[in-house]
Amino acid sequence: MSRQDMHDCIGIGIGPYNLSLAALMEEKTDLKVKFFDQTPEFQWHPGMLINLTDLQVPFIADLVTFANPQSRYSYLNYLHTHNRLYKFFFFQKFEMPRQEYNDYARWVVGQLGSCQFHSEVIGVTDVGDCYKVEVDNRLRDVREVYYAKNVVMGTGSKPLILDGMEGLPDKDVYHTSKYLFHKSATMEGSTITIVGSGQSAAEVFFDLLKEQENHSYQLTWLTRSEGILQLESSKLGQEFFAPDYVDYFHGLTFEKREEALKTLDQLRNGIDPDTLNNIYNILYNHSVSDQSPSITIQPLTEVNKIHQEEEGYVLNCRQWQEDRDFSYQSDKVILATGYKPNIPDWFLHEFEDKIVWEDEMKFKVSRNYKLQFKEKPDRDHHFYTLTNLEHSHGAGATNLGLAVDRNIQIINDIVGEEVYEVQRNTIFSQFTMDKKGF
Repeated sequence: MSRQDMHDCIGIGIGPYNLSLAALMEEKTDLKVKFFDQTPEFQWHPGMLINLTDLQVPFIADLVTFANPQSRYSYLNYLHTHNRLYKFFFFQKFEMPRQEYNDYARWVVGQLGSCQFHSEVIGVTDVGDCYKVEVDNRLRDVREVYYAKNVVMGTGSKPLILDGMEGLPDKDVYHTSKYLFHKSATMEGSTITIVGSGQSAAEVFFDLLKEQENHSYQLTWLTRSEGILQLESSKLGQEFFAPDYVDYFHGLTFEKREEALKTLDQLRNGIDPDTLNNIYNILYNHSVSDQSPSITIQPLTEVNKIHQEEEGYVLNCRQWQEDRDFSYQSDKVILATGYKPNIPDWFLHEFEDKIVWEDEMKFKVSRNYKLQFKEKPDRDHHFYTLTNLEHSHGAGATNLGLAVDRNIQIINDIVGEEVYEVQRNTIFSQFTMDKKGF
């Protein structure tokens, strides 16, 4: 593709964030855009689309509604198109089922010509006045080259496997992101251990707890957290996921932002109250009978290493509050150890020395999501990122409820005018003294 055939924007990765951007750009701009993803088709966390689990944000946090409630790409229009509005009305829940969110997103993808799958971006080069983007098109088995004035990196996250837990047989020891792929084989084990905390750990524990009466496995949950802690879900507490708080957070120094993240841990890593209630209800009902299944739930416990033995796997554990080491044996181990930003190797090769870093692996990002370059900071071609933002934009960096606000700012910045209204002063809380004082 010649340099004269310039794109206004190329998106790398097609997850919910870049999919939202693609839909909003298609609906209200004349921008020439293209989005690439290496996977064969859109699938949102397919290994964790557990039956009867819900999205943790209300349906209004779909791909477009916060920018344009009248959009044809809204979740409500998806329901209307599929003759499901009355079913959802009688469902009487504010959250949509997780499997339906995936189906909704795939419905949006099917209407956008700008999304190209089977296509891996293998390199981006700053060529002075724009970016050269190289794409490995696996469907056609060709190398494609594109030029764009702007690039948006939405490569998401990848599973975090802690030191001492890697290199073991994937069928026996695996991350929660692969849970459904291995579920049947996992239930054949006599002991199953979940390592880690948070929503994913709870959902997998609950799913296996429901299945336990039809099997004979021991089910264990080990987590280093102080307890099995509930997500902060109060209405005022949730206002920390508003754009107004992101404005405040971004204005803090790097050190203050790092401190603030630690204080918001239950907003980021707690477990949904309904999930905890469902787990307890099953445990209580099982406890009525003397034949109750074998269950162990132990917080305050870190797993430092897993090694394979002839009869399974041995977990080297430490109850950190008592400072006591012990070993635990298990046939199957599921790692709910979280995720880390997925920063491509080509990005570091090309840009590591050209951009400003706040700390190791934490690049400096403007409020409207532009990377900050050492040279030509006033450039007219920009590299935006939707990945690795927690240190710069706060606890809501991975929250779907803020995705649309991010994309509003990127679109307005690229176009140079307010295509979508930026809404502020939308919550009851304030985080600093305003001009009027208290």
